[in-house]
Amino acid sequence: MNKALTCKIRKSILYKKPNVKSEHLKEMIFGEIFIKLKEYKNFFYGFTQYDKYYGYVKKNSLNKNFVKNNFLVTSPKAYLHKDNNSKSKTKKFLYFNSRVLVLETQKKFSKSDIGWIKNTNLRSLKNIKKKNFLENIKIFKKTKYLWGGNTIDGIDCSGLVQELMKNKLIKCPRDSKKQEIFFKKSVLRKNVKKGDLLFWKGHVAIAISKEECVHAYGPAKKVVIVKINSL
Repeated sequence: MNKALTCKIRKSILYKKPNVKSEHLKEMIFGEIFIKLKEYKNFFYGFTQYDKYYGYVKKNSLNKNFVKNNFLVTSPKAYLHKDNNSKSKTKKFLYFNSRVLVLETQKKFSKSDIGWIKNTNLRSLKNIKKKNFLENIKIFKKTKYLWGGNTIDGIDCSGLVQELMKNKLIKCPRDSKKQEIFFKKSVLRKNVKKGDLLFWKGHVAIAISKEECVHAYGPAKKVVIVKINSL
């Protein structure tokens, strides 16, 4: 029986096989929805609802009950507080694009189901507009390259595109091949503009101007900005 579950830890790995040594397909972020299709020992098999990416997730990383979250983390890291003041800050935090259930909002802090979070780190899902997906690109500046990564601790080329779009509630597949098929649009190099996706074999970059693009680049081991003419 299919069942919707949510990621209950900071991040969880989606594996290709029910084995922690198998390939890391992507990282699920706190609050992300996973549709369970079946069980296999310590793993659930299914797919992440946002991008329909199939794989195995460790059972202990998911909530048994579905949580309908209503706010999105919009900062690189949102630290949890024990109370609605800065002095009660803990070492626990959530990554960019984590989803939380906010129960109460006060002047500077909001009370979620896992602790208090600064209002400057949150945005209501109802108030997010599906445009300007490059708004938060600075969050990933010089982030190290990590195959299958989806956070500021490490990210790959298609993960960078996806996380930026996810923050604006824009649908986006997880790997570059599927992204190229999904977005379809093609333009001549001389007509490239900010926000266009640039594809070549097994890779994707994002134009930030007519001359430059940004991408998570394996050989450079980090997110870099390069001249489009150098590609």
